[in-house]
Amino acid sequence: MGLICRRGGGRPWVCAAPVGHLIADLVDGCAHVEQVSVLPSQRGRRIGEGLVEHLAGWARDRGLPALTLTTYRDVPWNGPYWVRLGFRELIAPGPGLRAIREHEAARGLDVWPRLAMRRELAGS
Repeated sequence: MGLICRRGGGRPWVCAAPVGHLIADLVDGCAHVEQVSVLPSQRGRRIGEGLVEHLAGWARDRGLPALTLTTYRDVPWNGPYWVRLGFRELIAPGPGLRAIREHEAARGLDVWPRLAMRRELAGS
């Protein structure tokens, strides 16, 4: 579904379909990226990056110091992607992130190595 705009007669019709989403939470006093997903047909348009930047602005406006997330370390579209967006491995995660990692491990997500990451927010 795309954008439809009919200009005749002063009646615009607009249909917009979501192409991606970001789910966030507050964990250890930071904005935590729970999930980012973009339709495969929309890859390469930096929609996910835009969603992350929107979250960063939201977090800055609230005085939060950082963004955090957990992800697969070596899967090319995970760990390396987040490094490109300014995230760094968090060696000593707080209690909330540790609990998330424990929950992930209990659900079997540690088939491949996972890690917690953090991106400091300037101006916070």
